[in-house]
Amino acid sequence: MTWAYAASRPSLASFAGPLVASPLRRSFATRRSDPHGTASEEDIKAARQWLDHLNPETIPRTMCDVSFSRSSGPGGQNVNKVSSKATVRVPLGPLFKILPPLFHQEIRSCRYFAPNSDSLILQSDEARKQNENVHACFRKLHELLVDVGKKIVPGETSAEQKERVKNLEKAANERRIKSKKLQSSKKSARKGSSE
Repeated sequence: MTWAYAASRPSLASFAGPLVASPLRRSFATRRSDPHGTASEEDIKAARQWLDHLNPETIPRTMCDVSFSRSSGPGGQNVNKVSSKATVRVPLGPLFKILPPLFHQEIRSCRYFAPNSDSLILQSDEARKQNENVHACFRKLHELLVDVGKKIVPGETSAEQKERVKNLEKAANERRIKSKKLQSSKKSARKGSSE
């Protein structure tokens, strides 16, 4: 029985041990904050500021490798003869130097990550012109960074929201105390009636 043999073989993950996390493992659960709880308030504040100043033009184009190839799909002679499809390769080393540390793990688990080259690969063949396709690739990179930021960096709580939560907690505590006093009076009434 080959299936029994295959099931009894140890997997490569079992040799790594339970404490070693694979950097290539994809995480599909949404995280609203740092998964390990190690992010300080300063790190989160710095990440928020970085996200506020981020736009497609602030991403340095010098750290990226841009190449062009022939597009696919309908388009006739333009598709057959012109290399208009843009491929942008962003190495993670230079990218991680400008990104806040909170982003690193989530970037490695995104759909554009290529583990063999340790880089992000973005492609676009939406337009007929190379320049427009390059801009589309950088827009995709910008959208990726914004999405990661929304997922990782928790939103700021406004003063009114904090006050509202405080009032709700106070009202809940008062209801709990009132309920406890009512239960206490019921019990004391039962004790008095049995004597």
